[in-house]
Amino acid sequence: MKTLIKNAVTLPKLLNQPGATELFVDLIVEDQKIKNINTNDKANISKPDAYQDKNFDQVIDAKGAFLSPGLCDPQVHFREPGMEYKEDIESGSKAAAKGGFTSVISMPNTSPTADTSEVLKMMWQKSLEVGICDVYPTGAVSRGLKGEELTNFEDLKKAGAVALTDDGRGVQRDNLFKEALLMAAKIDLPVLDHSEDESLSKKGAIHLGEVSKKYGVKGIDSDSESVHVERGCKYSGETGGHYHVLHISTKKSIEAVKKAKSKGFKVTAEVSPHHLLLCDEDIPEKEDGTLNANWKMNPPLRSLDDKLACQQALLDGTIDAIATDHAPHAPYEKEQDIHKAPFGIIGLETAFSLVYTNFVKNGKLKLETLIDLMSLNAASLFGIKQGRIVSGEDANLALFDLDSEFVVNNDFFKSKSKNSPFIGSKLFGKTKYTLLRGKVVYAD
Repeated sequence: MKTLIKNAVTLPKLLNQPGATELFVDLIVEDQKIKNINTNDKANISKPDAYQDKNFDQVIDAKGAFLSPGLCDPQVHFREPGMEYKEDIESGSKAAAKGGFTSVISMPNTSPTADTSEVLKMMWQKSLEVGICDVYPTGAVSRGLKGEELTNFEDLKKAGAVALTDDGRGVQRDNLFKEALLMAAKIDLPVLDHSEDESLSKKGAIHLGEVSKKYGVKGIDSDSESVHVERGCKYSGETGGHYHVLHISTKKSIEAVKKAKSKGFKVTAEVSPHHLLLCDEDIPEKEDGTLNANWKMNPPLRSLDDKLACQQALLDGTIDAIATDHAPHAPYEKEQDIHKAPFGIIGLETAFSLVYTNFVKNGKLKLETLIDLMSLNAASLFGIKQGRIVSGEDANLALFDLDSEFVVNNDFFKSKSKNSPFIGSKLFGKTKYTLLRGKVVYAD
């Protein structure tokens, strides 16, 4: 299969070239690899004979769309095995491809839990069979996510685990978490932390603040996150383990990460678009006067001050990656009372567009920085080679329309689920094409 992508626009940095000015690029893909890259300061559309279309099996005329390396999401929940009614590896992969993602990191809170090599091998094999997105599995830190007994880290790594985590829950026992960081350091895997001290979160539903008080909803203290982040940073310094904060959401947590980084500790952090753009004050009422559970996630939408701290951390370089925490649920589950509804929202299809529209288009963040946060930097956390458009490398690519506005509606999603607080949003940066090893896995 020989494919030509012509008349795209990209940035020199993404081609490992010097310069800051956008370039027009024509790119040839053959045998799953990038074979040839031709750049010019003018579109080859003015030179129709630059390439003979008849020499290619497939021609994609980008018409000025932005060519990016495929994106990488550090945190998704594809629910397979065990909860395929919410999502499965195929539907999740389709959602990822629609968002421009060619790789995702899958969390272990499946049923059965991804705490054995057999479950991890099954997940990876299913990803290869589906062939739409590379779904890299993580292994559970503790058996059954119970926080009582460590899993066999070496076996999980041999089975394909790119990280270890009990995401879905925080590890409550300090000594077990420290031991996990120590053992993970020996086999060079990061430990991803859902930072939640359950003695402080107390099974709350939304952020503990004025909104929770107004509506009589049980609140989650923000310290429930920060005390575990502070613990993880401390133990990273003591063990040399790579401690990664999943979906960071509070000002105090960010301050702890900054302090740890200043000391040279191996600490990284990701942020999700919803914590950058929403706070508890944005949760809407339903017609019956209760709160809409499509705005319920864990960690919850925090205070306005926390949201602004997350934005500042993104802009000042404290944040290492952007993650969706894509967490699908069936509509009937999210239609329940906010106390009973499960935590989580979907995010793969909207992540790039949300951050592009709200931070890049208005000049707050450079486009190349956004691409690195969602590709090179995100992938490097897990030792995955991704994030540059280079001859000889796998043709994992995405094309985005940065100029045309679109509206997110109920029919927009490839995911089985619709639980998004961003339905109705007007955005820029719609995915036009996604290619996985040269194969078009999504076309708008």
